[in-house]
Amino acid sequence: VLADDVAAFMQSVGLSRVHISGLSLGAAVGMWLAAKHPTRVISLSLHSPWAKTDPFQTAVVESWQIVAKALGNVSEMIIRALFPWCFTPELYNENPEYIQSLADFVRSRPAQSVASFIQQSNAVLAHDAEAQLHRITAPTLITFGRQDIVTSPRLADGLKQRVRNSEVLIFEGCSHAPIYEKVEEFNTKTLAFLLRHSGAATSAAGARL
Repeated sequence: VLADDVAAFMQSVGLSRVHISGLSLGAAVGMWLAAKHPTRVISLSLHSPWAKTDPFQTAVVESWQIVAKALGNVSEMIIRALFPWCFTPELYNENPEYIQSLADFVRSRPAQSVASFIQQSNAVLAHDAEAQLHRITAPTLITFGRQDIVTSPRLADGLKQRVRNSEVLIFEGCSHAPIYEKVEEFNTKTLAFLLRHSGAATSAAGARL
């Protein structure tokens, strides 16, 4: 459903083909979009992705739902319960000011209701795109943080085998969110992938999920 929403948005604003980049749930949406609309995706970047939610991931996400309901505040749930899965202990201990700045940013954003978060996280729990991955034709970059536990590099081989024309990149010293943990390295390496495929279409745009 979320991928269909993206496709409908593309249609409404006149985007025929795009580069798609998604992190975590955004990666899940991206793989569905690329599988259902392969001719509309120029390149696909899947950051901290997974093909099918497993029992461990289910336990983690359900714990977030419990905390969100208990606190009655999604922002505080993200900071207290989700952040520790996204960032390494080293980042917490060596750069607490940075963690605080990310927390401040989350608190500054428009509030998400608990009901909306439950609906969103239920999409994570229901995610199963394994049977669709062979339909992806776009050049695909698959990235993981070496220390990620939720969507760990254990998933790399399975995804690479199922997604044709794909390559895997592991960010050392990172957990679930290398985009925040190793900003310069993440930007340099992911931009290099996009530039390699930037000439794939003359009428294209980028979409980050």
